Amino acid sequence: MMLMTLNNEITLLENGDTYFPAIEAAIDGAKHEIYLETYIFKMDKIGRCISEALRRAALRGVKTHLLMDGFGSIIFPKSMLDSLSADGIRVRKFRPKTSPWTLRRRRLRRLHRKILVVDRKIAFVGGINIIDDTGGPGEKFPRFDYAVRVEGPLAAEIHRSARGMWLQRGPKHLENSAGPDIGRRLSSSESGGAMRAAFLIRNNIRNRRDIENAYLRAIEQAKTEIILANAFFLPGLNFRHALMDAARRGVRVILLLQGRVEYRLVHYATHALYGSFLAAGIEIFEYCKSLMHAKVAVIDGRWATIGSSNLDPFSLLLSIEGNVVIEDETFAASLKHSLNQAIENDSRRILPNNWRNQPLQMRLKSWLSYGIVRFMIGIAGYAPGKTPGPIKTDR
Repeated sequence: MMLMTLNNEITLLENGDTYFPAIEAAIDGAKHEIYLETYIFKMDKIGRCISEALRRAALRGVKTHLLMDGFGSIIFPKSMLDSLSADGIRVRKFRPKTSPWTLRRRRLRRLHRKILVVDRKIAFVGGINIIDDTGGPGEKFPRFDYAVRVEGPLAAEIHRSARGMWLQRGPKHLENSAGPDIGRRLSSSESGGAMRAAFLIRNNIRNRRDIENAYLRAIEQAKTEIILANAFFLPGLNFRHALMDAARRGVRVILLLQGRVEYRLVHYATHALYGSFLAAGIEIFEYCKSLMHAKVAVIDGRWATIGSSNLDPFSLLLSIEGNVVIEDETFAASLKHSLNQAIENDSRRILPNNWRNQPLQMRLKSWLSYGIVRFMIGIAGYAPGKTPGPIKTDR
């Protein structure tokens, strides 16, 4: 059961132009310790800016920890890693052994969270990697994405999770040799806020379905409206039925999905679901202004979630993810306004009649892609629609 924490102050951050200055300022204000987790850390102009902020913190005596995924950050230069380590930044990679030719579950499980915790008092959670989010060549606009800045008791919970993840990835005695536990000298932040919120994780131990179940409970309890924006959307049967059941009982269900082709297989596999969604009365919009990377939802104008978890098999069954759930009408209204702006100004609607009349070749491409994705997940050890069995974790 999801445990909500009271008295938090949570600020919505849209896209990198608000997120990156906010985390740089937080890092520059750190006094005791920093934990940064990211899937991608690319040494472009953003990566250099954040790495320099981490370097400044370490040089003034802040215990600075950087944990990046071994696959997402596979091209992170070893020379830069050695340079950061030489300046006192503790750097680790999550499962650094990667292979593009294997579908073994261990290799497919990635650290997909995007988290920064500073002094246990301020935390950032969202979907934004440490990478220049202006997109690829020819892109004029940044990736469409979100994060939140958290102050209050929930920041301490996020800290515990980030610290625990760090300790799992390396020898604990190295932490002890650096001095007393910083946690004994820090207290939880008193934000003065009034928001109810929870931090949810997805891992392969005791929290395999926490994020998905939170979505399902909110969808099943929805009375008026569901707005769901997700970059990679290929949920399981139970999730799809929950959305269609909500639409059939009179709830307005809006899906804002990726309009640009970023990863062809998942993109076209998602299209295979459009027909049944449209037939159930679900509204589908595709975001076209730039690449979409958002993983958020607003339900009934009071329940919202923002985080790293897509609604596809890789996030829901394999990766380590982190989402914040907020129950607050003011916050939900702010996120809903942002999503509505994107829907109205930067998206195209998929109409049922147009979709039914699409060429047969496009339908075949969609269903073939869907079948390939299901096959990949199956041979990785998961039967679609079933809870995975016990999993051994490597430390």
